[in-house]
Amino acid sequence: MAMEGLAERLAVVRARIRRAAERARRDPGLIRLLAVSKIFPAEAIQEAYGLGLREFGENYVQEFEGKAPLVSALAGARFHLIGHLQSNKAARAAELFQVVQTLDSAKLARRLNEAARPLDVMLEVKLSQEEAKSGVDPAGVPALIASVRACANLRLRGLMTMPPWSEDPEAPRECFRRLRELAEAHGLSELSMGMSNDLETAIEEGSTCVRVGTALFGKRRKG
Repeated sequence: MAMEGLAERLAVVRARIRRAAERARRDPGLIRLLAVSKIFPAEAIQEAYGLGLREFGENYVQEFEGKAPLVSALAGARFHLIGHLQSNKAARAAELFQVVQTLDSAKLARRLNEAARPLDVMLEVKLSQEEAKSGVDPAGVPALIASVRACANLRLRGLMTMPPWSEDPEAPRECFRRLRELAEAHGLSELSMGMSNDLETAIEEGSTCVRVGTALFGKRRKG
């Protein structure tokens, strides 16, 4: 798969992050760029690493199992699971990833904790009515926070959400604002929200981690 132009696309994305942060009077250095490498080969991760990226997002445990041996030697690289995680795959996920952004139940927290590996986690919060979306209901966040904090191997970092897709980058603003307010109410400082199409809106609303795939690697082609 051709990866020409990654350096140029990365420069554009970083400029977008910087401009959005400046508009919001925020330090762009405090906003993590998570390169979403799902469906792309290990070579894409290696090239992005060579350009200075250190944080990568994957959606599927099984897919990343095949890539992990090829990227395990990349010093300082961290891999985030950003897709829905079934509890029966929790042990393997804890082995493969340094961060799980999609923790959405006390059962999953217990399974990840039982793997006995230190793991950063974020709670995925469902802020839309879409049936296909996963996440804990906002009303269930306090109890889930308590469950996670009772797990010695889990470090709760913050909240993440996946709003309904829209071509309008303004469409998810209210969703992003609600997530920020929820995090503030519970003393959580990290927010994973915003993707290629709406990262500016997310940064303006307080995102500390934007998950960018298409704007970096191009359109994904399966098969």
